[in-house]
Amino acid sequence: MKAICVYCGSAAGILPAYAAGARQLAANLVEQQLGLVYGGGNVGLMGIIADEVMRLGGNVTGIIPKALMDKEVGHRGLSELHIVKNMHERKAMMAELSDGFIAMPGGIGTLEELFEVMTWAQLGFHDKPIGLLNVEGFYDGLLQFLKNTQQQGFLRSAHLELLYSSSNPAELLQHFATYQPVHIRKWVDKPDL
Repeated sequence: MKAICVYCGSAAGILPAYAAGARQLAANLVEQQLGLVYGGGNVGLMGIIADEVMRLGGNVTGIIPKALMDKEVGHRGLSELHIVKNMHERKAMMAELSDGFIAMPGGIGTLEELFEVMTWAQLGFHDKPIGLLNVEGFYDGLLQFLKNTQQQGFLRSAHLELLYSSSNPAELLQHFATYQPVHIRKWVDKPDL
């Protein structure tokens, strides 16, 4: 593994623990010589994790759409910054440059990115690890919802297990280091497909 994509909020959230989690994840990434790939912003948890990785001497690659760069939320102090046309290009490049994905606390953009890479894994488009940094139980409700989705017959247990959750960044990265992909056919109603 060379680089981890981190999805997180463009806000810092109300709990100081969210920023502390971002800083701890940054420290663990640098300690393990893993680069950070993220959305290229200089605000919220995005800015906090990028600043901390840079401060500790790590490598940060940001990818930001031109429209957001023009609004002056792009981080100009990174190892590398790619300015792309739109959000679709951003997400594709983030996925291409990363060996795994972690979602920290964030809003609907973070959730959308998380669910997209989970869907891609479910469909067999990638076999990279996916994790939640579940700071202060931020994702407990989401995990319960996904468990209900599985219990109601809309998600296979094996696909639910593609998502690993921990409140400890070092534990998440340890899971990533030992991750062995499991290839599962997408669940469809027709058994012969």
